[in-house]
Formats: sequence, structure tokens, C-alpha cells
Amino acid sequence: MNTADNLLLHGQSALILTGDIYEDLELWYPKLRLEEAGARVVVAGPQAGAHYSGKHGYPCVSDAAIDQMHSESFNALVVPGGFMPDKLRRDPVVLDLVRGFQAALKPIAAICHGGWIPISAGVYQGVRVTGSPGIKDDLVNAGATYVDAEVVVDQNHITSRRPDDLPAFCRALIQVMTDWAANLG
Repeated sequence: MNTADNLLLHGQSALILTGDIYEDLELWYPKLRLEEAGARVVVAGPQAGAHYSGKHGYPCVSDAAIDQMHSESFNALVVPGGFMPDKLRRDPVVLDLVRGFQAALKPIAAICHGGWIPISAGVYQGVRVTGSPGIKDDLVNAGATYVDAEVVVDQNHITSRRPDDLPAFCRALIQVMTDWAANLG
């Protein structure tokens, strides 16, 4: 039997957004955990093959351009924090991409300031979420119910507050992706 057959997310894929001043750990930790669980991970930024610097200087080269990505091609979306989400949420292509994941009720995971993108996409109305305390008012004003917890799962949304919450965030993301795939079969 192939080792990949034993991995929880074998055959699934995740899209992770990147751009300048992303939160280093909030991109790399989920990327590596998802790959470890067997998922194919694509990191997309404003330009394919572009170099982006993390908030703490860690580099990331995007695999693809966001405007070439389609929600139908992935099982889940991961939105890291940092200052990157504030810029990306101004791009209508990014917002349409998030709305595509929401329309299919696919997992959307946002951590820290990553919640800015789903806020701007209008997908948090009536959803229980958490995020950086710095965007608590933005979450509430978007119609979400803010909960101060290391991870909150509500429907297809997985949210966390900060890098310290990454272990719980990734466990929840992998569980939601596993459940989502099981419900398809």
C-alpha cells in the first residue's frame, strides 16, 4: 500500500494566499502541516514566481498568480495574517475567489489579520469567528460574532487569533477538510 494512501488529506488541495509583509509563521506552518497530511498546496500571490517578504523577513516565492486561481480547483483556502491581507482585500479578484469557496461551502481558514479578506468578501455575516484583537471591531461590524479563543470553527470557517494558536488552527483545518471530503462521498 502506498504511504500517501494513509494520509488524511491525500487527494485534496489547498490554496494559500501570499503577498508582501505576510505573517511568516501563519503561512509556513499551515503549508507544511497540510503537505505533511498529504494535501497538495499552492501558494498564490499577485504575481506567479514573485518573491514576497514576510513580516519577519522570511521569503516566499509564489507558485501561481491569484488571478489564475479558481475555487473549483481546491478543497480549502488559507488566509495568513500580517499586513498582506489589508492590500489583497482591495483586489476584486481575491474577493470573488473567497466568495467562490463560500458558495461551495469549502473550508476557509483565516488567522490573525487574515480575517480582513473574508470580511471584505462579505462572507462572515452571522458566523462565529476569532481573529487578532486588532480586527475585532472589523469582524463585529461585518456581522460576525467575535469569540476570544485559540480556534473557532463555524460551518466551513476556521479562524484563529495569532501565531501561538497555529497548532490548534492546523488541527481544526485538517479536521474540517477531512470532514468536508467525507461528506462528498
